Amino acid sequence: MILHTDITGQGTPLLLIHGLFGSYENLGMIARLLADQFRIINVDLRNHGRSGHSNEMNYALMAQDLIDTMDALQISSAAVLGHSMGGKAAMQLALSQPERVSKLVLADISPVISQPRHLGILQALNQINLSTLQDRKQADVQLQTAIADAGTRAFLLKSLIKGDHGFQWRFNLAVLTAQYQQVLAAPDATGPYTGPTLFIKGGNSDYLLPEHQAYIRQLFPDVKAKIIEGTGHWLHAEKPAAFAKITADFLLS
Repeated sequence: MILHTDITGQGTPLLLIHGLFGSYENLGMIARLLADQFRIINVDLRNHGRSGHSNEMNYALMAQDLIDTMDALQISSAAVLGHSMGGKAAMQLALSQPERVSKLVLADISPVISQPRHLGILQALNQINLSTLQDRKQADVQLQTAIADAGTRAFLLKSLIKGDHGFQWRFNLAVLTAQYQQVLAAPDATGPYTGPTLFIKGGNSDYLLPEHQAYIRQLFPDVKAKIIEGTGHWLHAEKPAAFAKITADFLLS
């Protein structure tokens, strides 16, 4: 599958990959901060944003989508940055076809089976009756009982759009619900990937844990790590300037 892309800047290609329920817009600030140094290829993963929908959702397929998209753009190799689920897709790409990845940046995600943190969100989203929805505010009210955090609701509601036949989600909610275990899965360790790799952790996040370090070094032997203090899992949105500087310093070194 060739993915929808938003391409800006010029120079060495840098592929940006968003997380679950997101779209290329989630990394838009990072794209803007790095576009004067790199050619940014900001993608929508399958079943997200403006990319195609499919009944299948796993990291092997997501990595192949990235390869297909790079091929369509005639990009033989690129630096790759992925956040959360997008980080696992980036890992899978690097582990399975390392020659296509010059450097790898992984934002607050580990190459292990993830905790099922989104079950409440999936349940809440599935309980919204889109056919009776009048506006986004009504959807926000319905989500409040299950999702207390206003920022999380706002993030989700960015993907609620109104078309000719009423409201719909840009992401493929039915498939994300059915394939959620595949989203939680670890990338298939076909590697190792021996290229330069940087893990960036949110200081307050528990997605990356000390007990993961040995396995990370096994898969990514040329690895470095940075922590952005005072941030959670959405570190790139909470401190975009710091995140962009760490990324640029690593990619340009």
